[in-house]
Amino acid sequence: MTSNTRQRILEAGAQLVHRQGFNHTGIQEILRAAGVPKGSFYFYFKSKEEFGLALIDHFGAYWRQKAEEMLGDKSIPPLTRLERFFAQSVQHYCQTGCSGGCPVGNLTQEMGDINPAFRQRLAQALDYMADWVARLLEEARQAGDLEPHSDIRGLANFIIASWQGTLIRMKACKDPEPLEVFQRVVFGRLLAR
Repeated sequence: MTSNTRQRILEAGAQLVHRQGFNHTGIQEILRAAGVPKGSFYFYFKSKEEFGLALIDHFGAYWRQKAEEMLGDKSIPPLTRLERFFAQSVQHYCQTGCSGGCPVGNLTQEMGDINPAFRQRLAQALDYMADWVARLLEEARQAGDLEPHSDIRGLANFIIASWQGTLIRMKACKDPEPLEVFQRVVFGRLLAR
């Protein structure tokens, strides 16, 4: 067994869970999609719950990679980086027919009320997303692009919560309008320079 096998299980499971939910995805289905035998799952994960927690970390690592690529370029003003990050996400969702949503947000809706271990790990993932936004907002404040008295953490939490709500609305109406409203309100009003 190699860590590559574990990664294959996580990647196959991530696609399935993102598309159909955690409770509607079976272990056998994940293993079939990963092309590995059943014993492989229990070699890496003691239970489906442990797999789900690792899946949250997997989704978080993907988000972290994308955030570092898009938000780490200090040659671009911080609010511009943030706006481009969300604009790229908007473009992605428009290309996918306004489906899928955020895997962390989806899992939060599905598992947050029924499993304390999931709830804690999902809260950490959402906090991490808000941390990135807060870093950029702090850079913007230091650059004079935000009011000196701005509640950076409150703004960051609000932006992430608004984004998650936007994705729920997008999935419900299968229309890019909620994405456009998010961009217009957050960057045209809330963070307008």
